[in-house]
Amino acid sequence: MSRTFRSLAFIASNTDEAQASRNELIRRYGHTEPAEADVIVALGGDGFMLQTLHDTMNSGKLIYGMNRGSVGFLMNDYSTDELTERISAAVENDFHPLKMTTSNADGSVSFALAINEVSVLRQSYQAAKLRVIIDGQVRLEELICDGLMVATPVGSTAYNLSAHGPILPLEAPLLALTPVSAFRPRRWRGALLPDKVTVVLEVLEPEKRPVNAVADHTEVKSVLRVEIAQSEDTTARILSDPDRSWSDRIIAEQFSD
Repeated sequence: MSRTFRSLAFIASNTDEAQASRNELIRRYGHTEPAEADVIVALGGDGFMLQTLHDTMNSGKLIYGMNRGSVGFLMNDYSTDELTERISAAVENDFHPLKMTTSNADGSVSFALAINEVSVLRQSYQAAKLRVIIDGQVRLEELICDGLMVATPVGSTAYNLSAHGPILPLEAPLLALTPVSAFRPRRWRGALLPDKVTVVLEVLEPEKRPVNAVADHTEVKSVLRVEIAQSEDTTARILSDPDRSWSDRIIAEQFSD
């Protein structure tokens, strides 16, 4: 379906390549400030796209990324030609991030959003010891590991995949619960969860085994309890070329080396 829009904003990561591409595109297509533009074109890698999505959540802005980084899983291929036609024909993907709520050792409470994953990671040389609770029911009384993450389908090909977690199709109403170097239970490899559940991770022996929590690029040190649930009232919007949809990319990733 063709998309009608009036103005484009071009933003770029701070690499020379991305900045040069931005300048070239502005010369060809003009530029409107992001707050006023219908579509924001983001030039960089996946990290820059994640930051852009965080900055524009609930703004109603559509983000069209072009790869000027390395992997670029979240990005479309870079080209200066027929950009308005590509954006008009692009497929819109709307999704809800995860909300992380932490209770911390200093008595504070912290909040953060994650598009890729929420992870808890050991802070010291000793492994973390966690209790895993799903929708109020204890599923693992004690998990000893280097870390544990809850990954969205968008993030399933990122840190989750590196930790040998499953790749999730973008349309799947699922979350991946994936351990990092689980020691006990030794054979536990994680779980697939409905995306409507609430996951609570309680840190056991926090003084002896301190743990940090991370939501994408936001880190909270020395947490005692982490609650993770989908944020239904927050939406990010991203555009992908019809011949390189996210679903296609996820399928292709499962057959790559």
